[in-house]
Amino acid sequence: MARRHLFVCTNARSSGKPACGANGSTQLIGEIQRRLVEEKASDVLVTPCGCLGPCFDGPTAVVYPDGVWYGTLTVEDAPGLVEHLISGTPLDAKKTEPPGSS
Repeated sequence: MARRHLFVCTNARSSGKPACGANGSTQLIGEIQRRLVEEKASDVLVTPCGCLGPCFDGPTAVVYPDGVWYGTLTVEDAPGLVEHLISGTPLDAKKTEPPGSS
């Protein structure tokens, strides 16, 4: 069983709204996975997923079971996300409220 699981939105909307997929989420996932392999972190998961809700804050992601939400992510945030997955220390600079909570 995975210790932590990161879901990253890769939705590519065609309706003209901002979309996580068009804003670099696929590249972010690749960089996170590359770093996890380097760290030999085999007990965490990274999964691309559909829309998580806050399109204008994308790319967005959520870490379970922690329930920590992230927004406006870039490839440069990969080290901090990997740190969260491995040690449980959130990337505070990119934390956001869960959709519908504010």
